[in-house]
Amino acid sequence: MTVRSDEFPPRVAAPVVAGVDGSAGSDRAVRWAAATAAARGRTLRLVHAVDLEPVRALTGAAPLVGTLRVRAGAVLLAAAELAARTAPEVRVRTELAEGAPAGALIDRSAGAHMVVLGATGTGGTAAHLGSTLLAVGTHGHGAVVVVRDREFDRRCGPAGPVVLGVDGGAAGAPAIATAFAEASARGAELLVLHSWIDLPYGEFAGASDGVDDPDLADTAKRMVSEQLAGWGEKYPEVEVHRELYLSGPRHHLLRWSRTAQLLVVGSRGRGGFAGLLFGSTSTALVQRAHCPVLVAHGGRAGTDGPDLRSRVP
Repeated sequence: MTVRSDEFPPRVAAPVVAGVDGSAGSDRAVRWAAATAAARGRTLRLVHAVDLEPVRALTGAAPLVGTLRVRAGAVLLAAAELAARTAPEVRVRTELAEGAPAGALIDRSAGAHMVVLGATGTGGTAAHLGSTLLAVGTHGHGAVVVVRDREFDRRCGPAGPVVLGVDGGAAGAPAIATAFAEASARGAELLVLHSWIDLPYGEFAGASDGVDDPDLADTAKRMVSEQLAGWGEKYPEVEVHRELYLSGPRHHLLRWSRTAQLLVVGSRGRGGFAGLLFGSTSTALVQRAHCPVLVAHGGRAGTDGPDLRSRVP
């Protein structure tokens, strides 16, 4: 059953927004978003966008516009019913937006606690992500979560740490803030991973997986500590573990995603180039990770403050 959030004041202002299109990936996103919204006392806002302008340009297109609206309504109703089955206590609002889906979700991300999208495919090329996910991941505000792997569906309840990838760049600050908030909200440990260089795993034949050189190890530890400075005091309940590697950031993050409940990365890589989708490592994670991936953009929109203490599935 769909419940309109405007029938009563929401408990927390910023909603969890989920983009829906009726696909299997969309259904996984709805389930994940519903559980998260319910646990955090937030409204779940289901958004389905249809670009009707090209259709209206056709002569005698009125019947087709009506048909598309009916179909869109059916997609939203099915998503709302799925959310209600997943988390009966969640407050659900449905919205049919006109225009390109990516533009609608980017606009709504500015006032959202997070935007949740589903993806299908098993990796290989960016085309598997879909143009909407690519655009929202690149230009969205705050936290964009991609839920894509069936293996994660088969896990029994929340388990594993929140895993954060840091690369030493200033662009990683939003990811660090978000990872601590998420670990606190979930009652989970935070595992911080850092690879000294971006070269692929196994590039150095016969070399150790870790950072064996004492001076290099000290430098890496100091850099990571500087990036995390202050966050342990802000979230004293979060137990933090650190893993340092010589190379292969995507390899190690993908490996840890098999046991993590959430993977958090920045929206840009070590170089910090605005306009590049995620960075190559983040793109690989969204395509291939075994748990949901949260891509953190500068300025976490709609958090209503960073302290999220409720436990989240």
